[in-house]
Amino acid sequence: VQLQASGGGLVQAGGSLTLSCAASGRTFASYIMGWFRQAPGKEREFVAAIRWNIGVTYYSDSAKGRFTVSGDRAKNMVYLAMTSLQPEDTAVYYCAAKYLGAGSDYTRREEYRYWGQGTQVTVSS
Repeated sequence: VQLQASGGGLVQAGGSLTLSCAASGRTFASYIMGWFRQAPGKEREFVAAIRWNIGVTYYSDSAKGRFTVSGDRAKNMVYLAMTSLQPEDTAVYYCAAKYLGAGSDYTRREEYRYWGQGTQVTVSS
């Protein structure tokens, strides 16, 4: 299984960015695809997730209303569209995959088995 995150970059505060995650190596119908981020000196934290087979989405409080997670099952792609970005959103963003049966807390990084390599998002003030 491979997850390849891309789309990070440098953006000014208030700007937008869309991250992409290409998934390969298996079918993900029974998976939740998540986005996490890790800022320097901080724990990796949950941002958003989508239940692959039915499209239900979940968001952290900081992402709600600003970020949108979506998936294209035909292309095995997951996206994170981010708007109104702020300096505190600066982090390395990771996509991850969690089997539905592997626990019930989609916010826990420990329940995600597969991880991409991360893509840097930097928001300047």
